[in-house]
Amino acid sequence: MLRKTLIASAVAATMLATSASAETLRWTRSSDGLTLDPHSQNEGPTHALNHQIFDTLIYQDMDINYQPGLATDWYIHPDDPSVWVFEIREGVTFHEGQALTSEDVVFSLDRARHEYADMRGLLTSIKEVRAEDDYTVHVETHDPNPLLPNNLTNLFIMSKAWAEEHDVETPQNYAAGEETHAVRNANGTGPFRVESREPDTRTVMVRNDDYWGIDEYPMEVSELIFTPIESAATRVAALLSGEVDLLQETPVQDIERLANAEGIRNEQGAENRTIFLGMDLGSMELSTADTDDNPFADLRVREAINIAVDATTIQRAVMRGNSEPAGIIVPPFVNGYSSELDEVVPADTERAQALMAEAGYGDGFSVTLQCPNDRYMNDEQICQAVVSMLARIGISVNLDAQTRSLHFAELANGEYDFYMLGWGVPTMDIEYVFNYLYHSKESDLGTWNFTGYSNERIDELTVAMASETDEETRNAMIEEARQIVHDDIVYIPIHHQMLTWSMRDDIDFKVQSENTPHFKYLRFNQ
Repeated sequence: MLRKTLIASAVAATMLATSASAETLRWTRSSDGLTLDPHSQNEGPTHALNHQIFDTLIYQDMDINYQPGLATDWYIHPDDPSVWVFEIREGVTFHEGQALTSEDVVFSLDRARHEYADMRGLLTSIKEVRAEDDYTVHVETHDPNPLLPNNLTNLFIMSKAWAEEHDVETPQNYAAGEETHAVRNANGTGPFRVESREPDTRTVMVRNDDYWGIDEYPMEVSELIFTPIESAATRVAALLSGEVDLLQETPVQDIERLANAEGIRNEQGAENRTIFLGMDLGSMELSTADTDDNPFADLRVREAINIAVDATTIQRAVMRGNSEPAGIIVPPFVNGYSSELDEVVPADTERAQALMAEAGYGDGFSVTLQCPNDRYMNDEQICQAVVSMLARIGISVNLDAQTRSLHFAELANGEYDFYMLGWGVPTMDIEYVFNYLYHSKESDLGTWNFTGYSNERIDELTVAMASETDEETRNAMIEEARQIVHDDIVYIPIHHQMLTWSMRDDIDFKVQSENTPHFKYLRFNQ
């Protein structure tokens, strides 16, 4: 289990004051944030954008170490193991001038527990949040929760007064397509202020010269212009022509080309994300299949799909080596990872065909696969490869690839029989995976479990591992839960994703495994 690192002195020693050579940075990636409402969506590009504008109590730096944000210290109450104490940074102001106090923290944590908030699954253990004084917050959990600080790295703090002024005390109902003031406007305490926002087109942010960390971080970017560009070829052309300075998520087919381009360099590393396929295995029948039952409900069909989808071929032919075939939906550096279960089962079309026949689907069936085309590296191309592979065992797949905003909205409404999803683990602990993907779907748990999978023992273990403080006992729980879902083949893992960022060669900036660039760390080489 991860422990917080005492780093305040290290940060102060290594960071320089604001550089006189501060300048504009033009940043692009394939997709925009879904919303500026900081609690509405628990989604990577959305968090990456909001981290520039808002602060969290605790955050993960460019090396994914835990660092103090708006909390200067956090610890379990000496008299009550069910209470976490957070000491709030003094002298912080929001972009519009409101002073940060404990009341804003209490408001934000309570807002993020609302039924519309996609962040609520991280906060299910919380019983009550209390302001003890202006700069001390007590978070009481139903049972001791050693992981609570890990769950707060993407939990942004809003101004209570601003939310009340603009009638956004509750989060945006994203699934219903709700539009609120917080969707396009923001008032955070972060290193950059929003100057203008055109969703899916352009967001301009300017440096917050009143930022509490102005003297602790380089803060060399004076203006941050974010322009999402869906087309891979257009993104690369924009970097090569000098229209943008930094390209996040470099297309795999262009990595070598950009590495050899004059004035451009690449930064690479493993991403905290696994790509996989999900299936509705709980319904009586599928809405897009040509059967009057549900083939996915049969374990033999799921096993056939698992050994028909050749992750090694996808790694070589689609990802050009820039992925690691997976057998489990947990990246290797996350607590609870199992190298034994991460062994990839070799593709076996003949065995898969036999399993299909044994399950009564020797003649196959048809079904629709829903896939984003602008969220993950080569997402649509991966789905195209899956279509070809499943055709060999009689499954005729109709591919429906569309923009991620539509993909996730329809997925959230439970409209998909078969879909692609990618999952990162910002808490760095496997409990997050079970909480969101495997627990029976309830109002606050299993919120991304669109499979219909429900296992009473998994539900018990998921809840228990969130509060168990004995490491040996907890590890045994994790091992049992891992084996159950692995044997049940709830999902079809494809690969652990790799990251490449390409940038001007005078930029000093490293890849962050969460794929969240904290631009307050970026430097320009002189």
